[in-house]
Amino acid sequence: MDARAEGLSVDAAVAEPVALAGPVTQQERISSVDVLRGFALLGILVMNIGDYALPGGFDYNPTILGPLGKSSMLLWAGRFVLFEGKMRALFSMLFGAGVILLTARLEKRGDASISGDIFARRNLWLTLFGVLHAYFLWWGDILYFYGMTALLFLYPCRKLKARTLLLAGAVVVLCGVGYRTIRLESRVHLAQRAEQAKRLEAAGQTISDEQKEDIKSWDKVLARAHPDQKEQEQEIAEMRGGYGSVFRHNAPMVVDEQGAGFYKFGFFDSLGMMLLGMGLLQGGFLTGSWRRPAYIWTAVIGFGVGLPLGVVSTWQVWRHNFAPLAMLQWEFLPYDVQRVCVGMAHAAVVLLVVKAGALRWITRPLAAVGQTALSNYLGTTVVCTMIFDGWGMGLFGRMPFYQLFYVVAGIWLLNLAASTIWLKHFRFGPMEWAWRSLTYWKRQPMRRALAATEPGVMALEG
Repeated sequence: MDARAEGLSVDAAVAEPVALAGPVTQQERISSVDVLRGFALLGILVMNIGDYALPGGFDYNPTILGPLGKSSMLLWAGRFVLFEGKMRALFSMLFGAGVILLTARLEKRGDASISGDIFARRNLWLTLFGVLHAYFLWWGDILYFYGMTALLFLYPCRKLKARTLLLAGAVVVLCGVGYRTIRLESRVHLAQRAEQAKRLEAAGQTISDEQKEDIKSWDKVLARAHPDQKEQEQEIAEMRGGYGSVFRHNAPMVVDEQGAGFYKFGFFDSLGMMLLGMGLLQGGFLTGSWRRPAYIWTAVIGFGVGLPLGVVSTWQVWRHNFAPLAMLQWEFLPYDVQRVCVGMAHAAVVLLVVKAGALRWITRPLAAVGQTALSNYLGTTVVCTMIFDGWGMGLFGRMPFYQLFYVVAGIWLLNLAASTIWLKHFRFGPMEWAWRSLTYWKRQPMRRALAATEPGVMALEG
């Protein structure tokens, strides 16, 4: 078996010093990291497809479009329990791991003096890609969050010990849980005040301006959880319109997501997982260095805690007809705990397969997707917006929920096949090539034959 599939430590994964700083050779890549990245990227589409194809809010309340059949509701529940947040968590962990792989390689080669400069340029470009992606293609971009979080927090953490990184990641995740708890308590009190004000108003009593504001604020919460048909019809019409109509619909959401959305809570979502990923790389988990029983127990405990919690949460919010407070209490309050547990369990299962050298018919294409993750992520947006937005086929809101998974399967096959074929001829995906060339401010060799004649040209991530 390939030694990289059996698992490497971080030090072993970093090459001996070479003459030039630049992007990694194929021999330096860690196959377990590539496979996990490809697995996570494909899994993210299972959740994103709803945002591409259906009115906002469906992911957390599938009844906004009217009653669903039992089979579709079970499909929604399974998707929520197994995928929601879990794949994004794993992808964020791998991004954090990439920070250590990038900086450690540069420092091993004697380029420590420029590692900060390269790290900053890399993430500044990633942030710009995220802004362009969100405004001009799809509001649900994640690249901006990754670039900004890395720039603000990650570089000083690159040399911390595994235990410190894991503890810091856990603290950040718990801060997110605390934020959700405070938010729930605030909404409970708002609902109580609004209901009391409505009772007084119904009894003919005069209510204060503050009570009127409570009623107005609570009505907004209810409207977001259960939008009326007129609002949904307007959204569908805008998304089925031309490119200008879609842009005008998405732009305010991008402003909110990349502005207040990031600084109020969004960076917690990414930062905690990135720190955990850095710790898991330093500790050997992501490189496949742990013994098999350790991965088995990680999967057993992760699924054993996360899946029942997800099932109970989904059942409770379903039972309460997706009421706003029930959604906050059951979908969001245990959200981070279950996503970490199930995400880690997913990773453990994949790493067990990689360590065993099994299922190579799928792990090799997954590794190819992982090596071209940026190209596949942006390419998936192009394909999905062409299918669902009005400037393309205009299928937004037209397909039944279950049919969206036919689209997911088709895009998966495209990702797997195209990535495998592309890497037979080229060193990088097209966007990876552009990203690296911009980061080093030097055109990188693209074709494999050309790359082989230029030693010492290395990559940004593992």
